[in-house]
Amino acid sequence: KSSVLPMIAGMIRPSAGAIDINGRDAAGRRRELKHFIGYMPQRFGLYPDLTVEENMDFFMDVFSVPRGERKKRKEKYLGFSNLLPFADRLAGNLSGGMKQKLGLACVLVHEPGLLILDEPTNGVDPVSRREFWDILQNMKKAGMTLLVSTAYLDEGEKCDRLALMHAGVLLEQNAPAVLRGDHPSLEAAIVARLREADEEIAHDTFAL
Repeated sequence: KSSVLPMIAGMIRPSAGAIDINGRDAAGRRRELKHFIGYMPQRFGLYPDLTVEENMDFFMDVFSVPRGERKKRKEKYLGFSNLLPFADRLAGNLSGGMKQKLGLACVLVHEPGLLILDEPTNGVDPVSRREFWDILQNMKKAGMTLLVSTAYLDEGEKCDRLALMHAGVLLEQNAPAVLRGDHPSLEAAIVARLREADEEIAHDTFAL
């Protein structure tokens, strides 16, 4: 997972295989895809000595957002993340949940078609986690494609499709209800599949 997401975002070149985005090979399209993809890694690079608004301005410069669009986009993305009242606060003085919301606002300034988020709510308090997912659900309703990695199964159930990875291998990929199958919960289904995968690995190792 820690390699796949940066590869899709164009940060790392794949050593094998191919990545298709919008039905086309992503190889050689980094400049084009820079403006189509928004990528928020686990440790997003906010500048603690800049205010919330100044961080937004910085990322608008990075993505060459037209001057005439900046005020509108700033109000839009700080507004839906409930950060407008804190526009003059230093990013370093924000809570963990507010920093994640600011990071999200910053990767949205160029209005990407695909948003990639690497465990965006890891270490965030339950209230902020719920608010963050409310924001993501609104973005989905607006037509944006979201690719989110998470260790929280309740978050996985909010998604249209789940991909289960273990030891660098894609084990399953389907809708949450399909993956759950006859198990009492999605968690029970995934635990059972992971145990099965561990047994397969142990068997293969023994066979060697």
